Amino acid sequence: MSDEVNDEARLAALRTYRVLDQPRPAVLDDLTRLAATMFDTPMAAVSLVERDRQWFAGNVGLADRETPLDVSFCATLVPTRKPLVVPDATLHPRFSAYRNVIDAPHIRFYAGAPVVDEDGHVLGAMCVIDDQPREVADRQIDALTTFAGQAAQHLAAIRSRLRMAELGDHLARAAQREEDLVATITHELRTPVTSIQGYLELLAENEELEPYRRLIEPIHRNGRRLVAMVDHILAGTRPHDAPLPAPIGPVDLNTVVAAALTSCRALAALRAEPIDVRPGPPLPVRADLARLAHAVEQLLSNALLFTPADRPITVRVTGTPQPTIEIIDSGMGIPEDELPYVFDRFYRGRYAREQAVPGVGLGLTIARAAIAAHLGSLEVTSDMCGTTARVTLPAAA
Repeated sequence: MSDEVNDEARLAALRTYRVLDQPRPAVLDDLTRLAATMFDTPMAAVSLVERDRQWFAGNVGLADRETPLDVSFCATLVPTRKPLVVPDATLHPRFSAYRNVIDAPHIRFYAGAPVVDEDGHVLGAMCVIDDQPREVADRQIDALTTFAGQAAQHLAAIRSRLRMAELGDHLARAAQREEDLVATITHELRTPVTSIQGYLELLAENEELEPYRRLIEPIHRNGRRLVAMVDHILAGTRPHDAPLPAPIGPVDLNTVVAAALTSCRALAALRAEPIDVRPGPPLPVRADLARLAHAVEQLLSNALLFTPADRPITVRVTGTPQPTIEIIDSGMGIPEDELPYVFDRFYRGRYAREQAVPGVGLGLTIARAAIAAHLGSLEVTSDMCGTTARVTLPAAA
């Protein structure tokens, strides 16, 4: 392995983050899930490169917690410090011989961007992986570089929180308790379900089991629903003494909207009327990309669920007077007597109950908390012609 990988200063810096051999931080799992969704890949990871292994500090779709460096695509980014795209690993002179290409998980496509800390050390890579060959556009590599920057900022925040906790700070301890709770639930529930889904995908590829595919697919679909529901409830029922996470780093507000739209594409595909998306100029805001995109996703999901398929929904990004996202629907509207309660936990209006609209009444609670953590505001107005959700954020310095 290269001298850069074995550089003692880099390895010492990596260990200061204290995430190796620990439960995966929930924020990094959130980031990898968002990356996998945006790139439409079954696998994604935040891979930290140690002397003789890579440790997945964030992971979706990969069964292993770590792998040796002799099968690590990410390790090659440490000396180059540049993004790497492998459209088809079976055709690559180096990677085609890797065990994880020849055998499970049968890597074909790989794209990674280096995770570089504030001192310039390459800690590893943010990567997305597919078992099918594919190409990516330059703008997608730019997005992946943004994800890698977010991963570096999250690691820095985790290290700072641990140091504060050692000094006895109450808020830091509360945040760490929440992180530990989410990590435990992730390990005990989401990880086994993800493993089950991986095996179901292998079964679905077996031609001999074609007669049983109609049974396998619903199991897979409901496994995804179960994981999503656990994440949703955790996000909406934070401990009262847990501080809200601070914004992480600069992100273009249009990227946040694109991520939310990607997460809602299954609901959007059911509509006869496509969503009218009106992006704005580049608008940098300080944000935790995964959390802010999830907040916008909640607002967009509400618009999709409560607006008939043939009526318009508009998503608009503007920068005047501040960076703003508006989601404007022409749906059922919220009765005036219900508006004061829409941000309450588990509150569901009459229409949602009578029409059995999916959800547990946490979407707006989650959205408002995440937006408040970004020092922004969420305003919901409604009448019989529809509902407008307006997110206003401070511009990044």
